[in-house]
Amino acid sequence: MKKLFGVRFDGKEAYLYTISRGDLSAEITDHGATLVKLFVPDSRGQLADVVLGFDSPDEYTTSTTYFGATIGRNSNRVGNASFILGGKTYRLNANDNEKNNLHSGWDYYKDRLWQVVKHTTNSICLRLDSPDGDQGFPGNAVIHVTYTLDDNGGLVIAYDGVCDKDTVFNLTNHSYFNLAGHDKPELAMSQTLSMPARFFNPDDALSIPTGELRSVAGTPMDFRESKPIGRDILEDYEALNLQGGYDHNFEAFGIPAATLCDPVSGRTMTVTTDCPGIQFYSGNFLHGVTGKDGVSYTYRGGVALETQFYPDSVNHPEWPQPFVKAGEHYHSVTTYRFV
Repeated sequence: MKKLFGVRFDGKEAYLYTISRGDLSAEITDHGATLVKLFVPDSRGQLADVVLGFDSPDEYTTSTTYFGATIGRNSNRVGNASFILGGKTYRLNANDNEKNNLHSGWDYYKDRLWQVVKHTTNSICLRLDSPDGDQGFPGNAVIHVTYTLDDNGGLVIAYDGVCDKDTVFNLTNHSYFNLAGHDKPELAMSQTLSMPARFFNPDDALSIPTGELRSVAGTPMDFRESKPIGRDILEDYEALNLQGGYDHNFEAFGIPAATLCDPVSGRTMTVTTDCPGIQFYSGNFLHGVTGKDGVSYTYRGGVALETQFYPDSVNHPEWPQPFVKAGEHYHSVTTYRFV
């Protein structure tokens, strides 16, 4: 199903596309290739929308939450808003703390109008053409993102890209999840999270990784055993103090790399990915944002689990690298599965 979502800031119309399979359904807009709604049954079969979002394209444009957006070419942060590739320095927008780069540039791809290539009952594929020099990145890139609801309760997000110059491909989805339902922000921190990650990336005061890969053992960052998200979030621990809560990259280790569970509704979501990292963000900058259906998304009213390369990996050659050679096919898949 396709319906008008609204008129964008540039006067163009944005549309909302529905996909469904079994008990799951999702709504995606071509404005930012954004996941707007995701309906999931609870243990009694009752449906709830479990992602935070807005009711119009304008709200997505003016917001800095990045709800549900497809982020690229490089998700997360780049220190000093620059990197070296092929002996040449590439400079990006210094759009984060007047020094660093966040999510690639001022519009983050979230405000672009993507082209719908294919839409079926359970899948949608969208395309974006990113010209040479776009956001400061080299090469003319053709990017596709495909959302598919599979027959095992999974929302599968596949990213594909090809470029005529060596470039960076490190795309992610920036959905905030609340398995109790997007309209119950007060329950988000009581949901439990487990991640088998053995280490995380400590950041400096500007959220740029220090270069250390620190063991989670003996710290509030240890999610190897399931625990409520809010249990340790107020501990006096430097990594939490600097970021105002959880907003860190963890090793994407194991299958699944993360499991989120709401004890009230019984909904459980697992995250599997071929990416080396997963950014866990506890909604520290949500302060009464008005979202879908007039719901106030209060402080820490949803969490993001963004699969990706490590932040600032372009400046850490010892880490897995997001560089892709000219003509080579970039392909990455992340699955959010509901069990």
